[in-house]
Amino acid sequence: MASVDLTVMGAGVAGLSVAYVCALRGARVRVIDPFGVGAGASGGLVGALAPHVPEAWNDKKAFQLDALLMAERWWAGVAQVSGLATGYARLGRVQGLDDARAVAQAQARAISARAIWGDRAVWRVRAAQGAWEPVTPTGLVIEDTLSARLHPRLACDALAAAVRALGGEVVRDGRPDGPVVWATGAAGLRELSTALGREVGRGEKGQAIALRIEAGAVAQVYADGLHVVPHVDGTVAVGSTSERVYDAANTVDGLLDALHARAVAVLPVLAGAPVVARWAGERPRAASRAPLLGQWPGRAGQFVCNGGFKIGFGLAPKIAGVMADLVLDGRDAVPESFRLM
Repeated sequence: MASVDLTVMGAGVAGLSVAYVCALRGARVRVIDPFGVGAGASGGLVGALAPHVPEAWNDKKAFQLDALLMAERWWAGVAQVSGLATGYARLGRVQGLDDARAVAQAQARAISARAIWGDRAVWRVRAAQGAWEPVTPTGLVIEDTLSARLHPRLACDALAAAVRALGGEVVRDGRPDGPVVWATGAAGLRELSTALGREVGRGEKGQAIALRIEAGAVAQVYADGLHVVPHVDGTVAVGSTSERVYDAANTVDGLLDALHARAVAVLPVLAGAPVVARWAGERPRAASRAPLLGQWPGRAGQFVCNGGFKIGFGLAPKIAGVMADLVLDGRDAVPESFRLM
């Protein structure tokens, strides 16, 4: 293999996104993952790109807002360079409201959303309508127009193809050259914790299902703690569990049956739709609950990009730019709450 300017360890959404932006900026990039593209948490089914609630504002929420607002153009760029679909569509989200307290809280958040989001997106309370909105005791829902969907597997394949189209390599085996970005998910968090002598993060298991049902261009639903996301390929993903104690990270079990039943209860239109895929995997959750970005402490020329957990796809466009600035140009714009302390 020829020498490269930058090596990325890990071919999930974090690593591929960093590699893509660096390649766009002219760097020769090599991505190495012995398990292949999207083999870890990024190979899941759900693909819900949704904002934090618009209150108690902080740098993490501001970073996420920027990322979600830039996502449409960014993922369109990935599709154009790669020639492959990503499944991205900013179709919004609908959330059920179960009681008067939840309604009052949602109405207060609508006011704060106007102050924070401005005219870039809307958060409002309205009556539920149609078969693709959740059954609620109040008959009311939250609608936001900031949320989007993305098909995780299509998106990772498109990113890998885009890196290759820009002259980069995406391989299962190879030698690191140049600076190294470690984007190796839950296993990487364990390795980092061992190296630093303290826990900086861990894996958390999630399970999800995909149903065969054509929903069309409708908003995703969040209700009873579940994300229900209609995808471009004629499936609807439902997820996910959050399991801190488990024997095997990649095996599905009876918890998916309960998840499926809950989804049908809040969205009866799903009843009878066949299950076409089941997924389980270990997602990287940082102890700080924010992504971990920046220099690997004590290791010159090595960097960490990890801990995306449930919001990795949503943050990817901005994380990729911040990491490219840091690795290629030495420009450090990492939010304080994302730093490895």
